Amino acid sequence: MADHFGATIWIDADACPGDIKEVIYRASKRLKIKVVLVANQSIWTPESNLITSITVRDGADIADNTIVEKMSPEDIVVTGDIPLAARVVEKGGIAIGTRGELFDEGSIQSRLATRNLMEQFRAAGMETKGPKPMSQKDVQAFANQLDRLLTTLEQAKSDE
Repeated sequence: MADHFGATIWIDADACPGDIKEVIYRASKRLKIKVVLVANQSIWTPESNLITSITVRDGADIADNTIVEKMSPEDIVVTGDIPLAARVVEKGGIAIGTRGELFDEGSIQSRLATRNLMEQFRAAGMETKGPKPMSQKDVQAFANQLDRLLTTLEQAKSDE
């Protein structure tokens, strides 16, 4: 079965919350869009010929490298990993954070700089707060952002 958009949603699945995966699975079923989960461990996926998973060996950036290598420029990558989002944007893809943040050429450099600064603080021994727990509001923000992206992709495809 051909996918609806020609685009694929890639999920950096090791740290992706279950609620976010469920939003993506529902969108895949509704819109007939292909989804690929990439993780360092085996990940459960619903029965669907549109949803697959790739298990990569454990190690720094192996899943990230696999996503960047296999994705196409029009694909969407769901990740909370800022360096991965930067690589996706650089390759021409669309990166969306698990809380609905859209990473694009305009926003990714400042996000990367902030992340690197926080990493320097932590390396110097300063305690920094981690991310706040996911809330229903975060899941809704993600669902809204994904819906906007998929609507834009669908309109662009129909304009071809």
